[in-house]
Amino acid sequence: MSRKNRLLTWVCCALLACSLSLAAASPAQASAGPGRCTGKFVNPITDICWSCLFPISVGGLKIWPSSRPDTSNPALPVCLCGLRPGIAMGFWEPVRLADVSMKPWCFVNLGGMKLDPGFDIGFKSMAGPSAVGGATQYNSQWHVHWYAYPLIYWMEIVADFLCLEQGSVDILYITEIDPLWQDSELTAIINPEAVLFANPLALAACAADCVAATAKLPTDELFWCAGCQGSMYPLNGNVSATIGHVQASRLALARFSYKLHRELVAWGTMGSKGLCGKYLMPVMRKQQYRFQATNPNPQTKGRYACA
Repeated sequence: MSRKNRLLTWVCCALLACSLSLAAASPAQASAGPGRCTGKFVNPITDICWSCLFPISVGGLKIWPSSRPDTSNPALPVCLCGLRPGIAMGFWEPVRLADVSMKPWCFVNLGGMKLDPGFDIGFKSMAGPSAVGGATQYNSQWHVHWYAYPLIYWMEIVADFLCLEQGSVDILYITEIDPLWQDSELTAIINPEAVLFANPLALAACAADCVAATAKLPTDELFWCAGCQGSMYPLNGNVSATIGHVQASRLALARFSYKLHRELVAWGTMGSKGLCGKYLMPVMRKQQYRFQATNPNPQTKGRYACA
């Protein structure tokens, strides 16, 4: 599943400011039959959109340009972290992988492995249809599995670069055991402001975010919108306006990323504030992320391979 947000990693290389960028998200395998879990392991060579790592910038100068939209960069090429000077360098680092599936405990990016925890977790596969605005829509519920995937570091593409996130592949988060992810009433604990945007005017404003995200970058000021996918709220996997699996899974992943920021699990790494390290970002800036589909068909080329 490809998602529309991008993460610019700005690092002051005299110190350390590792990025929290999202490299690849896997689309849901929801139509393979009841109870089945399908998928494949991600090939770190052929299934990655390598052009999505660019542009690379030093200050406001792009030393490795790209046709892909980029966020605004600090103008000065040098920075100061405490008493230590450094170079303000910007790049997009792939460090996370995600499964997004309608089937609980289905690990799409682990070869379609399905775990049996010994207990049942309820979920709705699809409910509906209902006619909204002349179009048929469904309700669906999605689960997300969040992996550490510091691709550049463990492939040793760049050696001895402190600004890279270090570590190995690991499972960081599974939503099946998170009650806030499955119950919209409980989700209100972490997003009480959702009631302010549950009205036609707020949702209509998302059309502007859709246009901006399609043309270049999403609008961070419209934080309650997820581009063309729908509303960011509630911050859970209950998608009440499902047009298709791709749209709904992208929306579920966008909400999950926002949820991590709201819970202070994910932090900000972009812009001038991220030159010397990560910083708190409880309201996620959508421009901080790029998402790329890895399953079932890796999107490695084209304008919207990572968006």
